[in-house]
Amino acid sequence: MEEYTLQNGGCRFNAKGCCRNSAHMLPVTDWLCDLPETVAESDLVEVQFKNTRKGYFHNNAGLPLEKGVKVAVEANPGHDVGEVTLTGPLVAAQMKKYKIDPERYEIRAIYRIATEQDLRRAEEAHAKEQATMIRSRALAKSLGLEMKIGDVEYQGDGSKAIFYYIADGRVDFRQLIKVYAETFRVRIEMKQIGARQEAGRIGGTGPCGRELCCSTWMTNFHSVGTGAARLQNISPNPQKLAGQCAKLKCCLNYETDVYEDAMSYMPDRRTTLETLDGTWYCFSMDPLAGEITYSSDPKKAANLQILTPAQAKEIIRLNAEGKKPASLAGKSTTAEAVESLGYQNVVGQDDLTRFDKRKNQRSAHRDKRNDRGGNDRNEHNDRNERNNRHHNNRRGDRPRGGVQ
Repeated sequence: MEEYTLQNGGCRFNAKGCCRNSAHMLPVTDWLCDLPETVAESDLVEVQFKNTRKGYFHNNAGLPLEKGVKVAVEANPGHDVGEVTLTGPLVAAQMKKYKIDPERYEIRAIYRIATEQDLRRAEEAHAKEQATMIRSRALAKSLGLEMKIGDVEYQGDGSKAIFYYIADGRVDFRQLIKVYAETFRVRIEMKQIGARQEAGRIGGTGPCGRELCCSTWMTNFHSVGTGAARLQNISPNPQKLAGQCAKLKCCLNYETDVYEDAMSYMPDRRTTLETLDGTWYCFSMDPLAGEITYSSDPKKAANLQILTPAQAKEIIRLNAEGKKPASLAGKSTTAEAVESLGYQNVVGQDDLTRFDKRKNQRSAHRDKRNDRGGNDRNEHNDRNERNNRHHNNRRGDRPRGGVQ
């Protein structure tokens, strides 16, 4: 049997084109990495630094670059050290994805493949980031600024430091920059990040039991709206829909396209159906199952009937022609059955009422015990009353005034 060996390309995990075990956030896969002719089509190279910071550079020297190579690139001032994450024509596609105009974006050059001296100098600069972040937070607090320093990144040559901060409103940090420059003796750059970027930088475990998507495999941050939850019939509970960043969970977007496609086959829920039996109103929809539940009452569940989208559209067509069918001829159901299939917890959290069952069991056991105790006490009181009555009757038989 002939042995088959996978090539060192984009088809194998941990290979030069894949990003399965990438240590960077927002990883990217180079699907064209094992096609040498594609590298010559463009000299643009994507280089990633700490967290989500990326830059695009020209490989003017024609260096043999591939994914994972450490390079020294041009910076202002000095130079920086980063890792190549993408080469070839896909870099232009990435720039278009991030809405970067090559004519307006200053594309600098790659100096060289990073030497041992470059890497050692970068490690010395990065070793100061934790202490700098702690000190910078204290300085910002002393100035009374409503902001949080989330992270600090030193440039590869140690000549500049980028302070990532989070703030709800506008912050005037002109005085803060002067204090930072005098304290740390480097060039200061302030960069504001959002709550999603902060959660991805810190990482953590979601309610589904897996590591956060934003800190592992996600390649870009997308806005999430409440319309995604309404489209999927998810209960609008902020405690369940919010993630670690206190924003709507990114996973709400994962199945939105499927629901949008399924809803395209459904009729407008505001359209009523006219039959000889009366008027029917849309009560609920299950787009994935292809079922629509109609009620004879517009405000509550009454005489529920389940139709397919084709059946509902056929009745709508007949109504448009001025005709009314005898009845819906759908599948009958009950309100309890519809409610049981209505909201399902697909966001990754258990229902908060899971603690109520045991509590109710304890309460029922306590009530039963109290009832049993109360019956015992009543029986005991009745017995005492009978004994007292019998004792009084015996005393009543005796003559009063002493023994004669």
